[in-house]
Amino acid sequence: MPQPAHAPFSFAGLWAYNSNLDITSCTIITEPAGEPMKQLHDRQPLILDPAYYDAWLDPATPKDSLKDVLSHDIDGQLQFNRVGREVNTSAVNKLPNDHPGLVGPINPL
Repeated sequence: MPQPAHAPFSFAGLWAYNSNLDITSCTIITEPAGEPMKQLHDRQPLILDPAYYDAWLDPATPKDSLKDVLSHDIDGQLQFNRVGREVNTSAVNKLPNDHPGLVGPINPL
């Protein structure tokens, strides 16, 4: 599920540390799935538009502005490709299953 030119992308997430319990927690924000993701699941991670990374990561960004930041996603820029079942296998014949062909398209969606 790369962007054009295989540019990296980032999921919107939240992180918190509770000093009273000495617990760190995190979560990824999800949204209703768009096409063609909804063929696989009804929810998907919210992928931030790179133009809004700084605002999302800046603790000084007003909370009222964050809803607007989250409304700008890059779903329409993603490329979806079908991959082989081998991608779900961690080893083949006891050898690590880790090569670029795992994510190569076998049939566009």
